[in-house]
Order: sequence, then C-alpha cells, then structure tokens
Amino acid sequence: MSLRVAIQMDPVGPIDINGDSSFALGLEAQARGHSLFHYLPMALTYDRGRVTATAHPMELRREKGNHFTFGEPRVLDLRSDVDVILMRQDPPFDMGYITATHILEHVHPETLVVNDPAHVRNAPEKLLVTHFPDLMPETMITRDRAAIRAFRKEFGDIIVKPLYGNGGAGVFHLRPEDSNLNSLMEMFEAQSREPVMVQRYMPEVRQGDKRIILVDGKAVGAINRVPAEGEARSNMHVGGRPDKSGITPAEHKICEAIGPLLKERGLIFVGIDVIGDKLTEINVTSPTGIQEIDRYDGSNLAGLVWDAIEAQL
Repeated sequence: MSLRVAIQMDPVGPIDINGDSSFALGLEAQARGHSLFHYLPMALTYDRGRVTATAHPMELRREKGNHFTFGEPRVLDLRSDVDVILMRQDPPFDMGYITATHILEHVHPETLVVNDPAHVRNAPEKLLVTHFPDLMPETMITRDRAAIRAFRKEFGDIIVKPLYGNGGAGVFHLRPEDSNLNSLMEMFEAQSREPVMVQRYMPEVRQGDKRIILVDGKAVGAINRVPAEGEARSNMHVGGRPDKSGITPAEHKICEAIGPLLKERGLIFVGIDVIGDKLTEINVTSPTGIQEIDRYDGSNLAGLVWDAIEAQL
C-alpha cells in the first residue's frame, strides 16, 4: 500500500535530523514506499468548501546539511490528493494552531489527520492532564494572584508556567522566600489574558522528567531527561540530558489509565511527562523523543506509529 503523505510542519531546513521526530516519521514513511509532501501551516487554505495547501514533493536523507530535496510546488487538494496528513507544527497552542485544527476537520477522516484535529484542539498539553487529577501533582490553573499566594503558602516551592507554552519556555521555580511572584504575574498578564498553571514543585525532578511515548494508547518506550545543574527544567531544548530508561510498574499504571481515552479520541502519537510517579503533561500536538528512545533501545518507534496509521486505513 503506497500512501500520499502530507506533513504540515515548520520549515524543514533548520531541523536537527538526529532529534526531530517529524523527520523520523517522514523517513519511515518513505522507507515504506509512501510519497511525501511538505507544507507550512500558513499554506493551509479553506476556499468554498475545499481545503488546499501549496506543498512541495519531498525526499528525505539522513545526511547532515543535505537532508532534504524539494520538488516543484503544487497545490494539493487535501481531501482528494492526500491519504494522510501529519499535523506536526510546533506549539505555541495559539489561535493560529486552533484555526488549523478547524480547517483540517473539513478533510478528516476522509483524509486521516494524525492526530485527530478536533481532539488536538480539545486536549492542549496542560489541560487534558487535568482530567486525571489523581495521577497529577497538586495543580492550580488561574490568574488570581491571591489564589496563587495561598497555594504557595500551602506547598512552599511551586512551579509557575504558561498554560500554552512548550519546550520549557517561561517555566519558573519559585521558592517560599522568592519575592518575584507579583512581577512574574505582571509579565504573564502583559503577554496574554490566559491563566497560568501552578504546581507543587517536585524535588524528584532532579532525578529526571521522564518522557513516555504512547502509540494508539499503548506505552512503547521512554527516555529520562535530567535537568542541568542549577536548572529546574529538564527539556532537552534547554540543556536537559537524555538518559536511557525503562517504564516502571507505576508508570505502566498511568499509561493504562489514560490509554483508552487517547485511543478513543484518535490520538495515535502521544508523549506524556512523568516526574516521580506523577503525570505532569499529555503532549498531543507535536510530541518528540522517539529518536532518542530508538538510540538507547534499538527500537523503531516511527515504525510503530506507521503500523497504527496503516491499520486505520
């Protein structure tokens, strides 16, 4: 079965071919004989019931500095010219991202969009997780400074982060004696009208923030991300060190608890974050980590993702 695969993502030129999950998914599709197209989110167009994108036919190679070739651009009808769309642009989860999910709903499921655009829209990373409060650390979502102060008085060390951020950007660790809470909230409020997420600081993060990949609701691999010295964030974007890791029995229980919901909602490729034995995020927009896991485990997680996609077709 040869499929026509369109990858909706950011520019392919600057990506890290040894870390980018979209690149791995594209290479795996190509190895299976599928044809690839690349288009930018800004190229997505709705016109009188028809959804199109100006896209480039694309070939990928694992050659640093020479990792892709584009063909001449063409306008694709995303309902009739394409079998699968991988929605892989990076957050932030802003109105542009939300609008893209609305437009892609016009072609899904006739053209399979991975992940399901309606459920991506309804499941931003830091909100879907709130449906599993028993699995989470103590968490508050608010703009109310008095409520945040009361939360910090109760728990001491807290983490404050933007609700729709990504990659560890804008994540702050505030200790009980820290006097910057008001200034920090002023900064957040100047940037947006959104609430922030506040969580009890978990010192277990010094041992790592684990990324676990689920495919079609099943846990398939994990990697531990250890923060750099003096850093509260473990994201590899900000210097976190990837370490080989398995999945503990407690983490399997977390995956078993959330897996059926993910499968039911058409969230085929998901990455969750676990600190200690607590679930902190469920990443459905553009999860990463599969290349790092493959290197340690000798696995092929992109292959498992494509097995799940092909099974749905």
